Amino acid sequence: MLTFLRSQDWLLNAAVLFLAVCSLLILSSISTELFIQQVIWFGVGALIVAVFTLWDWRPLANYRWAIFLIYLFSILLLAVTYFVAPTIRHAKSWIVIGPVQLQTSEIAKVTLIILLAYFFAKRHIGIARLGVLAKSFFYFAVPAALVLIQPDLGSTLIIFFIWFGFLLVSGIHWRHLLIGLAALLVLLVLAWSFFLKPYQKERIIGTINPAYDPLGVNYSVIQSKIAIGSAGFFGKGYKQGTQVQLGFLPAAGTDFIFSSFMEEWGLFGGALVVGVFIFLLLRIIKIGIICHDNFSKLICLGTAIMFLAQFIINMGSALGLLPVIGVTFPFLSYGGSSILTNAMLIGIIQSAVTRSSFVRIR
Repeated sequence: MLTFLRSQDWLLNAAVLFLAVCSLLILSSISTELFIQQVIWFGVGALIVAVFTLWDWRPLANYRWAIFLIYLFSILLLAVTYFVAPTIRHAKSWIVIGPVQLQTSEIAKVTLIILLAYFFAKRHIGIARLGVLAKSFFYFAVPAALVLIQPDLGSTLIIFFIWFGFLLVSGIHWRHLLIGLAALLVLLVLAWSFFLKPYQKERIIGTINPAYDPLGVNYSVIQSKIAIGSAGFFGKGYKQGTQVQLGFLPAAGTDFIFSSFMEEWGLFGGALVVGVFIFLLLRIIKIGIICHDNFSKLICLGTAIMFLAQFIINMGSALGLLPVIGVTFPFLSYGGSSILTNAMLIGIIQSAVTRSSFVRIR
């Protein structure tokens, strides 16, 4: 057991732990209830990391039926969600089991990473073929469509960026990248015309026009900017953030948790969080590059792509550069489903590290 613990990449664990501590620190300032729930989720997440690390995931790439069974399970879960889930925050995205709310789109992200890692590991030589691209697009489009009709634009975009990121790292020709961008354009047009609710369209309009409806659509973004802009270098101090403590900042523990953290811990604290998160991404990428088998390599790179997309969208929303579409900051935002699925991916990555001959990565 001691050898097994030593073989893990503890710099990766340390980065995750630092973000988790920052999450608990700001959530304890915002709400005792959220803090307690987040402690529980992190505890379960740590257990998941341990379990997933103990299992050798590499042989899974040899069982096509198992990969597709996992994928089909997530598709079925998304379909069931649409019909049985209650409407929470304008969307039917959560299956409620007693006190637990499970966001099934989070599971779809993990299963899509596993499927695409298997798919591109087997077909990296023929990536330029349109048939290969069409199959990969189908694997992306099915869960994306089921998430979009919930409607959950944020998760749909993350699913798209996972697929598009796999195209990039698989060495696709630049002309075929245009196909991917065209697919995004078509997706956005269809979403705007048929799937997006009026409030979602207004959020997009509000991003383009910051002066639009300052007491409605743009209210949360304005409060976020105030929280960030008034923080100073070291912040206002623990439980001293006016926007957070007086309730001016909506979704302070989820969509705008970075704004909440910066208001109380300032530019110094915010820069530290961003720096550690970038280190986390680089660590995952480095592990992926060094992995011997393509399946593990692509899972690492797919995870980094997903985390990066979530980070950019969450930060962009907090700064008013992107619409607020409910995307979490990995390991910082409150949310059990996000923590558990992120923990699964970290566990799979640690499993690859512990079973490699280069366990001590420099």
